[in-house]
Amino acid sequence: MALSVEERERFLAEPHVGALAVAWQPDRAPLTVPIWYQYTPGGELWISTGPDSRKTRAIRAAGRFSIMVERVEPTVRYVSVEGPVTGIEPGSLERSREMAARYLPPDKVDAFVEYERTELGESVIISMRPEHWLSADLGSF
Repeated sequence: MALSVEERERFLAEPHVGALAVAWQPDRAPLTVPIWYQYTPGGELWISTGPDSRKTRAIRAAGRFSIMVERVEPTVRYVSVEGPVTGIEPGSLERSREMAARYLPPDKVDAFVEYERTELGESVIISMRPEHWLSADLGSF
């Protein structure tokens, strides 16, 4: 049921919407939110978010976070990674375009990048080194 290293890395590299989880407050469950992410097999995973967002503040405080991605067809499969933050840097037009191109049709990328720049404002890129992995392919249940 567990995926091989190559299978799990290849699956994580696909453009799934991730569920990011990070410790937030001592008396609360982890903050869990959907998020776009970027990952190349063997490398670091990165996300883009607002510099003062709740998730950015929580990630800075915790120093680590996790992301889980899943699908239900053609088989039920998931990969979860958790690891330390390796860097937080200002976002850029190039990174914004890279992320948008990963998730949107080519004819929508420019409009989204412009929306992000004009409506959402500054961003930061938060990088994480996958350290702990969980994965499974449960077949076609």
